[in-house]
Amino acid sequence: MKIVIIGAGPAGLTAAYELLRRTDEHSVVILESSGRIGGISATVQYKGCRMDLGGHRFFSKLDRVNEMWESILPIQGKPSRYDRLTESTHTLAQGGPDPDSTDDVMLRRTRVSRIYFKDKLIDYPISARVFGQLGIPTLLRAGCSYIHSRFFRLPEDNLENFYINRFGKVLYSMFFEGYTEKLWGKHPSEIAADWGAQRVKGLSFIAASKDMLSKALGRKGSEETSLIGEFSYPKYGPGQFWECTADRVIAMGGRIQMGCCVKRIITENNAVKSVIYEKDGVSVCEEADILISSMPVKELISGLNDVPNDIRQAAEGLCYRELITVGILVDRLRLKNTTRIKTVGNIIPDCWIYVQDTGIKMGRIQIFNNWSPYLVERPEENVWLGLEYFCDEGDDMWNMGDDEFADFAAGELVKMGMIADRSDVKDSHIERVIKAYPAYFGTYPEIGRITEYLDSIGNLYCIGRNGQHRYNNMDHSMMTAFQAADNILNNIKSKDNIWNVNTDKEYLEEKA
Repeated sequence: MKIVIIGAGPAGLTAAYELLRRTDEHSVVILESSGRIGGISATVQYKGCRMDLGGHRFFSKLDRVNEMWESILPIQGKPSRYDRLTESTHTLAQGGPDPDSTDDVMLRRTRVSRIYFKDKLIDYPISARVFGQLGIPTLLRAGCSYIHSRFFRLPEDNLENFYINRFGKVLYSMFFEGYTEKLWGKHPSEIAADWGAQRVKGLSFIAASKDMLSKALGRKGSEETSLIGEFSYPKYGPGQFWECTADRVIAMGGRIQMGCCVKRIITENNAVKSVIYEKDGVSVCEEADILISSMPVKELISGLNDVPNDIRQAAEGLCYRELITVGILVDRLRLKNTTRIKTVGNIIPDCWIYVQDTGIKMGRIQIFNNWSPYLVERPEENVWLGLEYFCDEGDDMWNMGDDEFADFAAGELVKMGMIADRSDVKDSHIERVIKAYPAYFGTYPEIGRITEYLDSIGNLYCIGRNGQHRYNNMDHSMMTAFQAADNILNNIKSKDNIWNVNTDKEYLEEKA
C-alpha cells in the first residue's frame, strides 16, 4: 500500500517511524507544508542560540512513547560539565552517553515553574514556600473559598466552573483566570470545560497540598503519587529529536517532502483516492491507499470533496489561537535566585514563568538556559529568554513588525522588573506559529459530528493535536500515531482507540 502522511510534526513522524520500523511492505511519504521538521515541537536556530517553539517536557506515563524517545536519543549516563558546575544530581541511565562527548543524548532536567503574580514569583504547583509568598490572610481566604466550593458545586458546563470546583474561587482568580483569558482571548466562562479536563484532570487544591506535605515530610515509596520533579530534554531542544526521527524515517525508506501545501483530498465511495498539493507553484497529485492526516481539521474538511453542507459549516467555525515567541538575549536578569537550586550564572532556575498579571500581555517566559545550557551560545555570560504571546492570525499583535514587537516585549520585561532597561537587550528574534492551539469555543460543540463524518472515510486516520482538534501534549499526539499504525498494520476498522487517547482522569504531570 501507498501511505501518505500529512505533516512532519510529532504525530506524522511517529506514524511514519512506527510503520516503517514494523514492516517494509508499504511505501510511506510525508507531505510537510513548511520548510521545518517538528511542527510546534521544532527548535529554531538563531545565530549561536536555539529556541523552542513552546516548551516541551519529555515526560510521559506511556511506555511506548518513552521507549521511542530513549531508542532515538538515550538518556545521559554521566553528569555534564554544567551538572558538575551546579552540583546537580539527576537520575542518570546506567551506561548512557556523556553529554560532553556526544550530541545524541537526552538530558535530565529539574522541573521548576512559577507564576508571576503581583510582582512576586509564586511556586506552581504549590510548595511550603507559598505560605510566605502569599501570606497567611490570603491563604486563609483561599482555604475558606475552597471549602465553600466543596459544599456548593457548580455545574461544569464551562471552564471557569471547572476550575472553581477544584481550587475555589480565590485561587482560580489568582492563578487561572487571567492566564487562561490571555491564552484563548476569551473569558473562561465562555470556554468548554474540556480544556480543563485535558490539562489539569486529577490535579486539585487537595492533590497539590498532599504533594507539598509529602515532600516537606520527606515521604517516599512506590505507592506515593507526586508531581514530577525531573524530566528529559534533548541536548539541543525537541526539534533535535524530531530531526533525528526524520533521519531514521528516511534511512528506512520513507520520503519526506518539504514545502508541500495540501489543497485537496479526493475521495470516492467513502475512501481517499489521492491528495493534491502545491510545491513551488506547481500542482501535484499523489495517489494514496491510506491517508494519515495531522493537518488542522478545518483545512482538512475544506479540502475534501463531497462533504455535507452542515459538516462543512461546522468545520468552518472551528477556531484556533496563534503563538508568537520573542527570543531575547540579555547579559543578566535583575531577579535574584533566592532558591536552593544552583544554576549556571546563578540565574533564577525556572524553565517556565506563567505571567498571571493581567497588566502584562505576555503569557509565559521560557528561560532557555534552564531547559538546556546547550541552547545558549555562552550560558555562563548570557541569559536567553523566550517570551510567549497568544493572539489571532491577522490581529494587531500578529501584524506587528519584528522590531516593534521586540521593543514592546522588552518594555514588558522592564515593567515586570526582570531587566533594568530596554538597552539591556543584546539581540532578539521572533517566530510566529499559526494554528498553534485548537480552541474550545466557536463550533467546538459540533466536533463530535465532525469526527463521526471523518471516521466514515475508511482509509483516513486523523492524528495529533490539530488532526483531532484537541490540545494534546506531545506524548499523546505520538500515541494517536501509534494507534493509527496498529490499526493499519492489523487491519482494524474501528478508530475509537485513536480518538480515546488522552481521555483518562489523571493529571498529565503526575507520577507514581
